[in-house]
Amino acid sequence: MTLNFNLPHETIYSEAKVSQVIVPGAAGEYGVTADHVPLVAQLKAGVLQIFHEDAGEPEKYFVAGGFSLTHANSVTDISCPEAVKLDDIDSSAVSSNFESAKNAYTSAEDGSAAQAEAQIDMEVNRAMGTAIGLNLN
Repeated sequence: MTLNFNLPHETIYSEAKVSQVIVPGAAGEYGVTADHVPLVAQLKAGVLQIFHEDAGEPEKYFVAGGFSLTHANSVTDISCPEAVKLDDIDSSAVSSNFESAKNAYTSAEDGSAAQAEAQIDMEVNRAMGTAIGLNLN
């Protein structure tokens, strides 16, 4: 199958030949291989796994959301606002960012935009923490 993986500021893969991609879909995680049925899916914050044809372990990225479009010709396009390799994530920064977001949520006025933004920050940092083995509550 062919993978195109893009961020607004960077192309991670363009027409890369891979054997499988595990996608963190908003409706549930799913795998895509060659000849997969066409599918459009919203992504949730989670781990995107890319299995290269010549490697055993998948390449893993944390994605904050986005969309995946699988076409009938075995091409999958993934577009995300942000993505970072799991190996590049600093666990202390994730913990600190989660605590800051939690404090911002608690101090924000109920129902305010500030509270909604803090809630999103908490959810993304919690998902990122889970991806690297942290338990953030």
